[in-house]
Amino acid sequence: MLLFDVAILSFFIVSPFLRRTSAFEFIDYAIGGLLAVDLALRGWAYRSFRSWIRRPIVWVDFVVLLSLLAPNLFANLAFLRILRGLTLVRSDSFWRTLSRGRWVGTHVQEITIASMNLVVFVFVMTGFVHGTFAANMPAIDSYVDSLYFTVTTLTTTGFGDITLPGTWGRILSIFMMLSGVSLFVRLAQVILRPTKVVFPCPACGLRRHDLDAVHCKACGKLLAIPNDND
Repeated sequence: MLLFDVAILSFFIVSPFLRRTSAFEFIDYAIGGLLAVDLALRGWAYRSFRSWIRRPIVWVDFVVLLSLLAPNLFANLAFLRILRGLTLVRSDSFWRTLSRGRWVGTHVQEITIASMNLVVFVFVMTGFVHGTFAANMPAIDSYVDSLYFTVTTLTTTGFGDITLPGTWGRILSIFMMLSGVSLFVRLAQVILRPTKVVFPCPACGLRRHDLDAVHCKACGKLLAIPNDND
């Protein structure tokens, strides 16, 4: 199932670059059918259907499913398919399967989630720009042009060869720059921050400690953090 999710996500990323043929449409509907079955089974297996249906990640899957099963009716939602990446890296099964769960709560998990947040933002904004402005802008001739504009805008490079017209275009550009810089800073913080181990302190509950910590830095409680040699 993990490989299946990765394959679907890869297809969503490259699909804007692929030419729409009958084979492409068949793959699109086939993935939609598989996701529908997967979503139904996960809802049935969850301990409480009401709790499950209230989860934001589940609604993301519903939006992705609509764009797959009704591509003509919900064509403008196709760019939201990349949100499937968030459901992948935030799922418990993903991290339980990966390295037998040893990366749960580690630096690797934080970097992976922060990186996926940035990738998802880039492709969601690219799809939104392409679906909203491409038809009315000669400068945006392809999906690559939309991707180019998105990257130059959120990195605040601003070459100026492609600009979105009107007030809403400027507002969207401002949003992309502010959000993009925030995501880049967040990713840099996660990468450069010293590696910590997740181990709840039995006295004060502090969860993050240095790898070689003997005492909790918040309350001084003696810790017994397990390591690979235990």
